[in-house]
Amino acid sequence: MTSLDWETIRYPVLLTLGVSALSTLFATVLGVLGAYLLSKAGFFGKELLDSILTLPLVLPPTVLGYYLLVFFGKNGIGGSFLSEYFHFSVLFHWSGAVIASVLVSFPLVYRSARAAFENVDSDLEDTARTLGRGNFIIFWEILLPLSWRGILAGSMLAYARGMGEFGATLMIAGNIPNRTQTLSLAIYDAVQSGNDAVAFYLVVLTSILCVFILTVSTKLFKKSYW
Repeated sequence: MTSLDWETIRYPVLLTLGVSALSTLFATVLGVLGAYLLSKAGFFGKELLDSILTLPLVLPPTVLGYYLLVFFGKNGIGGSFLSEYFHFSVLFHWSGAVIASVLVSFPLVYRSARAAFENVDSDLEDTARTLGRGNFIIFWEILLPLSWRGILAGSMLAYARGMGEFGATLMIAGNIPNRTQTLSLAIYDAVQSGNDAVAFYLVVLTSILCVFILTVSTKLFKKSYW
């Protein structure tokens, strides 16, 4: 068993915590907006759009990674835009790991928030409208306060999902030590190189963090309105 090198594991741990935090923030904002739109609006193709937004839950991470490569590649729409106007590329950069985590964790927030919104008593919204309240005020003062537990639970699940992201991150950000190597990638490297001490420590650390997050999110789910 190879000795444990704290400097080797420090960067993947910090990077993973940072990537998961950023991706959860973006996934929460986008997920709540998407959930509000699809839970309250009626339009043609609504169910198809719902299926597309939920698709990352069932697609293999490598497929999602391929889509990201095509979109942010040199000839892709996103890649061309970033290169031309900002002289920047998310490929083999830690920001690519954030984007991959947002994509795979978004449905967890979206589904939780939509369920929470749909279980708010519509009479409360109708009453607010008769009092002259607009959609933004209703969203901010009624829907969010009554749905925050479900949204927070979804966000915590998204954070845990971001911590464990592997396939999509590997394809768009790569596995570069001290640059794009997250916890899951570091575990893979440690196992491949026979560094049992590092692999064991990272596996235990990741498991403890995820169990804690899942336990708290379960309690929030039970106390939510849905």
